[in-house]
Amino acid sequence: MIPALMPTYNRADLAFERGDGAWLWTTDGRRFLDFGSGIATASLGHGNKHLADAIAEQAHKVMHVSNLYRIPQAERLAARLVEATFADSVFFCNSGAEANEGMVKMVRKAMAETGKPERFRLICFEGAFHGRTLAMLAATGNKKYLAGFGPEVDGFDHVPFNNLNAVRAAITEETAGIMIEPVQGEGGIRPADIQFMQDLRATCDEFGLLLALDEIQSGMGRTGKLLAHEWAGIEPDVASVAKGIGGGFPLGAILAKEHVARHLVAGTHGTTFGGNPLACTAGNAVLDIILAPGFLDEVVRKGRMLAAGLAQLVRDFPAVFELSRGIGLIQGLKCVVPAGEVQAAFLAEGLMAVTAGENVVRLVPPLIITDADVAEALAMMRRGAARATPTPGKAAAQ
Repeated sequence: MIPALMPTYNRADLAFERGDGAWLWTTDGRRFLDFGSGIATASLGHGNKHLADAIAEQAHKVMHVSNLYRIPQAERLAARLVEATFADSVFFCNSGAEANEGMVKMVRKAMAETGKPERFRLICFEGAFHGRTLAMLAATGNKKYLAGFGPEVDGFDHVPFNNLNAVRAAITEETAGIMIEPVQGEGGIRPADIQFMQDLRATCDEFGLLLALDEIQSGMGRTGKLLAHEWAGIEPDVASVAKGIGGGFPLGAILAKEHVARHLVAGTHGTTFGGNPLACTAGNAVLDIILAPGFLDEVVRKGRMLAAGLAQLVRDFPAVFELSRGIGLIQGLKCVVPAGEVQAAFLAEGLMAVTAGENVVRLVPPLIITDADVAEALAMMRRGAARATPTPGKAAAQ
């Protein structure tokens, strides 16, 4: 018999009742160090007082009124995001998939409204993940995710990641833009090359295309910049953010330049819950902390500390790990043995992590982790690697 809660996930038999910083406690009293952050979402960790107090205070006032009326909290959050990023205007929604859907609509609409309605296709990349809606499954292009859901939504062409020649060869008279994650998360923690990002910007300028960046996992401080593309010194035409923007509260956003955003006039796009007072209060509370002087510098420093420890782990356990890669606090361990086995070994030592493509274990801790948390996590990983190291008998059996 099917359970009341639809079984769309293979859930671990763990239930958490409280958290503090990067640590979580289960209902039966066990403690875990969270290097998964709800899949790169709990950017301020668990039980953050500033975030929790802001949400509670707003919840006692008004949670939802709809976008039929002005929402001061959304106006303030949009203004702060505009001030801190490339964007001229912001649209709020509830999730990453919605942000990506809206971003694609915005790209297509901009082309149609500027006399190029035949330009509706986007060049996407192998290994991408853009969400679970029908259109975003097509943008992702993973045949496993597409299976059983009927014809693919048209308009997405896929090329190899970090390959400019393939991008240029894929451009046609129907191409509207290029859609890319500056760091592929689900694809295995694969950062785009800095030069590649710069070349994509130049290519879009050359062919009159729009550059659309999926910053859902890489954005909101995770790499040590507010948005990951800043490392390349470029600006997109439009970008999507979600996950860490609300610190765990459902919130997504589309950030856009005026020449793109101005075409989404009243009646062309909408949302019931997006940008409501409660969600935007959470977003403002997150920005209070992430944009505080020195915070992102600390993300960079702690990211380098973690990366150095992971590199040493790879050297010390070559039978378990092939390489480490990432930037800031989005790091990955490409495994020799099945990544699920390594994840389980880490969990047995008290460390929560997330698997990703290319047989990678993903490490995306809260941005507020301490040096002691990093050291403890590396110790747990070392013990977990010893657990996962194949024995001669095990290796022969495999």
